[in-house]
Formats: sequence, C-alpha cells, structure tokens
Amino acid sequence: MSRGGLAALTRWEEPGRGRGRPGRWRVPGAGRAWAGAGLLVMAWSVSSWVAEDGPLVNTRGWPMFVDFFTAALKPELSADFLARIAEATLTTLSYAVLGTLLAVAVGLVAGVLTSETWWASGSGSRPRRAVRRAGWLVTRLGLALPRGIHEAVWALLLLSVLGRDPLVGVLAIAIPFGAITAKVYAEIIDEAARGPFESLRATGAGRGTALLYAVLPVALPDLASYAFYRFECAVRSAVILGMVGAGGIGFELVLSFSGARHAEVWTQVFVLVLLGAVVDRWGAGLRRSGGRVRVSGSVLLAAGLAVAALVHLGPDLARVFSARTAGLLAGLVDELWPPALPAGGWARLVADAVETLQMSLVAATLAGVAAVATAFLAARDGGGPVRRAAGAAARGLLLFTRSLPPPVWALLALFLFLPGPLPGALALAAYNFGILGRLCAEVVENLDRRAHDQLVASGAPGLSAFAYGVVPPAGGRFLSYGLYRWEVAMRETVVVGVVGAGGLGRLLEDQRVAFDFGGMAGTVLTLIVLSALVDLVSTAVRRTLR
Repeated sequence: MSRGGLAALTRWEEPGRGRGRPGRWRVPGAGRAWAGAGLLVMAWSVSSWVAEDGPLVNTRGWPMFVDFFTAALKPELSADFLARIAEATLTTLSYAVLGTLLAVAVGLVAGVLTSETWWASGSGSRPRRAVRRAGWLVTRLGLALPRGIHEAVWALLLLSVLGRDPLVGVLAIAIPFGAITAKVYAEIIDEAARGPFESLRATGAGRGTALLYAVLPVALPDLASYAFYRFECAVRSAVILGMVGAGGIGFELVLSFSGARHAEVWTQVFVLVLLGAVVDRWGAGLRRSGGRVRVSGSVLLAAGLAVAALVHLGPDLARVFSARTAGLLAGLVDELWPPALPAGGWARLVADAVETLQMSLVAATLAGVAAVATAFLAARDGGGPVRRAAGAAARGLLLFTRSLPPPVWALLALFLFLPGPLPGALALAAYNFGILGRLCAEVVENLDRRAHDQLVASGAPGLSAFAYGVVPPAGGRFLSYGLYRWEVAMRETVVVGVVGAGGLGRLLEDQRVAFDFGGMAGTVLTLIVLSALVDLVSTAVRRTLR
C-alpha cells in the first residue's frame, strides 16, 4: 500500500481532516474542557435512565440469560438445520458481495466527481473558478443524504417499492455504502501526488485522462484495500438487513430467538464468528502487505464471488426499471413528503432525539474505554507463551463481540434489562468495543517504538517508558477512532431501536408498523440532523486537540 495500512484507513475515515491548514492558537485546557463536558453528559444520561419511574432490571430474565449461554456447549448440529444455515449464509454473503461491488463502482465514479482534484481551479477566469468550486460543493453535499440514512432504513423503504426481492438487500447496502465510499475515495484521490496530474493537464490532457494515468495507478492499492474493508462492514450489514426482512442468516437468527431455540442461535453465532475471522484475516493481510499480486487476487476473487452471488440470488434486474416500480416509487415519495411530526408532536420527537444522542455517547464512551484497555494486550508484538496466549484470547473476544450485529446484542441485553435506552447503549457498546479494540490494537502494532526503546535504554522504568513513549503517539489515533465510532453509533441506534431498545429507532419502528411514512420521513431527517451535529462536535474536538 502507498500509505501505512490501517493508518491510511484512519485518515480516510476521519471527517474534517484537511491539508495545509495554518497553525492556530490553542486555548489552554481545551482538552480538559471537552473531557469534562463529555463526563457531565455521560453522568446526566445514566442518572436520567436510573431515575426513571418503573423498574430498570428484568428480574425474570436472568434464568433465560444463563440458559442462553449454557446452550453454547450444545449447538444445533442436525444435518437439516446445517443445510438451512449454509443456504442462509450464502444469501448473506451474496448480499454483501453484490452490495459492495455496486457501492465500489458508484463510489469510484462519484469519488472522482466529488474530489478536489477533479474540480481543481487551475487557470481560467474568476467566474469559472467560482463555478468549479460551487460544483465541487454541490456534488459533495449531494452525498450527505444517502450517507446519513442507515442501510436498515433503506431496506424498509425499498421493501415497499420492490417487495421481497433480493435487490432490496443489495441496494440497501449499495446506496449508503456507495456514498460513504465516494467520500473516502475522493479523499484518497486528493491525497495523491498532484505533480504528475498537473503535468499531464499542462500538456493538454483532459481531467479524466490525467486522473486515469497519473492518479489512479498510484492510488489503486489504497482503493482496493478500502473496498475490502467496506466488504467486512457489508457482511455485518447484510446480517442486520436479514433481521428486518431481507432474508439470510439474520432472518434465521430472528426465528431462532423468537422461538427461544438457543442451541440454533449459537450455531449461527459460531458461523458468524468463523465468517468474520476469514474476512478479517484476508483484509488484514491485504492492508499489511498490499502489493499488486494480493490486490489482483482480491479482484479475481471478487469477480468469482459476484458471479456466484448473481446465480444464487437470481435478482430480477428488469424490476428496477419497470413502470410498476416507478409508480410505487412515486407513491412512496408522495407519502414521505412532507415530513410529519410523530404522535406526541415536538415533545416526543425532541425527547427521543435526546435519548438517541445519550445512547450513542454512552455507547461510544464505554466501547472506547474498554477498547483502549484491551488494545495493548490484543496487539501482536511478540512476547512469551503466556503473553501470546493472552493476546490470542483478547483478539478472540474482540472478534466475537464485533461478529454479532447490534440487534443481537440488544436482544441479549433485554434478557437483563427492561426495554429502554440502557440495553440499547450496552448493545452498541459491546459491538463497537469489538471494532474499536481491533482498530486500536493495529495502531499499537504499527507504532514507532524507537522513543520507547530509547527511554528504556536510558534507564527509565518500564511504566514511565510506556507512559511517555507509547501512549502519546497512540492517543491521538485512539481519539480519532473513538470519535468516528460515535458518529457511526448514532446511525446504529436505529437498528437497536427496532428490537425495543429505545430512542428514535423505536419511534421509527412504531411508525413503520403504523404505515406512517410522513412520520418516518420526519424521524429520519431528525437522525440526519443529529448525525451532522455529532460530526460537527467531533470535528471541533479534533481541531482543538490536534
């Protein structure tokens, strides 16, 4: 890869990272002020949940919780059930493969068209430069709406237009992931060396030709690596889509949970963990070693999987362009617009929005603290047999927690707590702990240890060398990951709300059941506003502490 593996991935995912910004005066103690504000909001959130009228703990759920984990020792292994799960797993993988490929195709085109390199001002009159700048801004803002709506919401909307067609799962992944990929690809293109591109432009080559020959070959390893990272995310999203009606292993999980067939649930859990381990291993190898051979092999593998997925799903592509679909889409748009307030008006909407914000912040904070505490143990950095065994156990825990989608964690949390924001926050915390822990562990693995080694060589105690030689360079990256996952957790409150965990997700599910499409539009717009607010706060924190 042209940039350092996961470090490049972090740079792609961080909103608001600019180039060439001038230095500015920093307010002393700004970091402590942000930390203090976060702790106050955390305390307010948890205390408001505890102080609510009515019980918080599900006193009858503990025996079910114990029975659930006891069933892990005896998973369902009958031939008929395994065949059914194999079919469901293939469906989930097919959704992920086709959704990712379509998202990458859309992201590559839209990424070029939304990059600053494509809209580079260069020479020309001032009005022409202003027009190009406005064009860049309009195309960039155009990606905000599809990116801000969770794929589960897209699936619910597409189901009303396409019915129970495999295209629902594919498009529900492709639409938001395409917008996310376009944003990331635009940043990769803009970070590539501008010299060859400008040289070709100076010789009279068009923007497309200059990008094709001067920028894309250099950026190809990073583009391919991010595409595979997006596939990892698509597999988890495909499971969530199955839980809201798109089929696959997520649908089987819902059936097994609803029937309290815990042995079946554990068989599916083990399948998800195994699948996550295979995808994670290949993706990690691609990010670490890169190279055209591995990239080319990944491209060939993706092509083969795409053919297999098309054969397995057999989507009716003509349905997308049919007159019936156009009519249903027009009817859906008519029902969605104008957005409406929920029953209870502004009071209900604001209360649920505040609850959603609380859930996301508590989840991100708990996940971040646990991830940092685990990252140094999970990092692969040698050591003796005991250290390696502990590291393997930590990585296994991280793999397990991120392999299960948030709705599954929410269902488990509802064994112990009554429906509300607390089980939703705990479910999101468990899921994001697995992702954050893995990312932070790779940060530790990729650290430059020379400062630490010099401190040790100069006689500094081990704890001091760790505190001054390891924590400072890792801390900034940890913070960036934590803030980014806070933004993601905001979107994911939708899927834990579907199973009764509170917030705007629960409101959205109630509106869906009542076919209140105008209310759904209002709730989704509120989620987009909240996501934008979190994005602004995250950017402000980064700029203050950078």
